[in-house]
Amino acid sequence: MARERIQIKKIDNTTARQVTFSKRRRGLFKKAEELSILCDAEVALIVFSTTGKLFQYSSSCMNDIIEKHRTQSKNLQKSSDQPSFDLNIENDKYVNLSKQVEEASVILRQMRGEELDGLTVEDLQRLEKNLESGLSRVLDRKGNVLMDQINDLRRKGAELMEENTKLRDKPIQISVAGKQIAYDDAIPGEDGHSAESVMTASHSAGTSQDCDDSSDTSLKLGLPWNH
Repeated sequence: MARERIQIKKIDNTTARQVTFSKRRRGLFKKAEELSILCDAEVALIVFSTTGKLFQYSSSCMNDIIEKHRTQSKNLQKSSDQPSFDLNIENDKYVNLSKQVEEASVILRQMRGEELDGLTVEDLQRLEKNLESGLSRVLDRKGNVLMDQINDLRRKGAELMEENTKLRDKPIQISVAGKQIAYDDAIPGEDGHSAESVMTASHSAGTSQDCDDSSDTSLKLGLPWNH
């Protein structure tokens, strides 16, 4: 026959409640003992009845297990409090940084000539001094930049002048080389004629010889010869 399922709620009958307490307590302690043996765990159970009677089970010394529980609870409490402490520090840092940014923004606006109504004479004098000091540094930096640019332009100008000098010298060299070639052509040969006249004479002689050869051939063949 199937076992009747008991509804989990307070048992109103006192006798039935005491019987159930006794049975379930023994079963609970048995399960705790099995857990301790099977898993080599430290187990401690403390149970008080409705009459205030104490029932307990421990796999080892009860006091040692309780002390270990207290130590573990303290460590957990410390670890849980640490993030809160770190968060407070971060919040303080954020507040300080926000304050510094706001102060720097106010000073910057005042240096631009804004929000000057609430300043005293001493504040205005201090602001004036800061502006003069900053302007002096700006002018010094501007002078250094201009000098660097001037030096760079001078260097580029010197390079361009050197390049122009080289370009002006090139036509002179080419002209001298051309004159040398013309002078070589005008030098006379061993017979007192220049190389150009010798070439012209040779060409003319070759042409006359060709004409004579052509004339002799025409006469031998009995063909009419045309000049």
